Amino acid sequence: MTDNNQTPNEPTSNVTDLVQRQAPKVLSTVNTIDDMQAQFLRLQILSRTQPINDWVTRETQLDNLEIMLSDNQDSFAKAISADFGYRSESETQFAELFPSFTGISHAKKHGKKWMKSQRVSISALYRPAHNEIQPQPLGVVGIMVPWNYPLFLAIGPMIDAITAGNRIMIKMSEAAPQFAQTFADAIARYFSADMICVVLGEVDIAAGFSELPFDHLLYTGSTAVGKKVMAAAASNLTPVTLELGGKSPVIVLDDANLESVVNRVMMGKTLNAGQTCIAPDYVLIQRYYHEQFIDLAREWMVKHYPNIEKNPDYSRIINGAQFKRVQGYLDALSGDEIHELTDVKSNIETRLMPPVIVREPAPDSEVMQDEIFAPILPLMHYETLDDAIQFVNSRPRPLALYVFGDSHRGIEKVRNNTVSGGLCINEVIMHVAQHDLPFGGVGDSGTGAYHGKAGFERLSHMKPVFVQTKLNGMNLLLPPYGGLFKKAMALFLK
Repeated sequence: MTDNNQTPNEPTSNVTDLVQRQAPKVLSTVNTIDDMQAQFLRLQILSRTQPINDWVTRETQLDNLEIMLSDNQDSFAKAISADFGYRSESETQFAELFPSFTGISHAKKHGKKWMKSQRVSISALYRPAHNEIQPQPLGVVGIMVPWNYPLFLAIGPMIDAITAGNRIMIKMSEAAPQFAQTFADAIARYFSADMICVVLGEVDIAAGFSELPFDHLLYTGSTAVGKKVMAAAASNLTPVTLELGGKSPVIVLDDANLESVVNRVMMGKTLNAGQTCIAPDYVLIQRYYHEQFIDLAREWMVKHYPNIEKNPDYSRIINGAQFKRVQGYLDALSGDEIHELTDVKSNIETRLMPPVIVREPAPDSEVMQDEIFAPILPLMHYETLDDAIQFVNSRPRPLALYVFGDSHRGIEKVRNNTVSGGLCINEVIMHVAQHDLPFGGVGDSGTGAYHGKAGFERLSHMKPVFVQTKLNGMNLLLPPYGGLFKKAMALFLK
């Protein structure tokens, strides 16, 4: 087996000289355009001269990632909470640390098998040759992290990139600066700068990051910014995975257990104060269920978030700009449309926003056009299931779709007649934590998917290999094309 630190055709000293000559700076964290470009060049040269083709090195990096997470759980949770003005430590454990640890475990269990060349079928006409698919590292993967789950949405793509044998540059969100710095400091302690570089900085740095000629660029964030990232990447023909958002609807069938529906929908809507890309965005439900739904939601809040102002489990809106954006949705509505679920009012000073239900907002209102990303839940009615399906299909394809009910026929109708990034039946959000399911959007909600094997393959070059044997019949198909050739073609083309 070739030593990971030396290629068969080039001595290590020559590689080192090349790297030092063209990109002499060794930095785990950068925050300027010049340093970012220099570090990218360094990683790019290393990826071409010292590809990570062995499992031992990849597994070691996954071990380091796991140790880093374990050692820094408290500091990560505290930094995230500071950025939010307050976020529940339990939510960080549940929604960020837990899926990160299980993702690493899954990759370590299966990665060695994934990276092996796999035999695939071949037509009898070409035998005794055979076909293989050989996964290879792409090289340098860029990852752009959002602010809402800054830990998991950094670690998740990193797991796939490491398992696929890539080097990484990762741009942290400027909207979560305390966590970004804490994360960068941790990466510098546990990883070589030749493996992972963290990029900090404002929007201009992010724009420059998206213009680097990565071998793959994975962005998580809004659709509007995703379009800019894709345009910037296009100039280098950089392949992209865009994990965006949009409005993830809930369709409630007539026979659904309403208490169960409210329990799951309210869980998904209040987690991280609704600042989740796959949070239930609005509910399509028969009109005669509206009052009962609202009553059950109020009861649910009393049970799960009593004394919400001081409740340690309820998080805040990330910053004042986001708070004002969301408050603007409510200010544009009439008072009789808004149904408060607690007796506590929103507070811009503390960025506390208790959940509310908005009943039958106009389909063209901002709250029904934009991704809400906050604890506001519109209730919309439908007359027939076909109407509900048509309503969903008339809008941009969602990142997630949720359907509740007992009717197999109704569930299958929704399942087969809608297109969404992911689908949950009688549940919300939980599909994101399933490492054997690809996670991604479609259309306006994203392009490409990752997690588990899907992520490994997304961040690998799945190279097709045709292996010919010494004894084969290919010479029979060479010119001059005589009678045997014509008989063969007559047989193949009939």
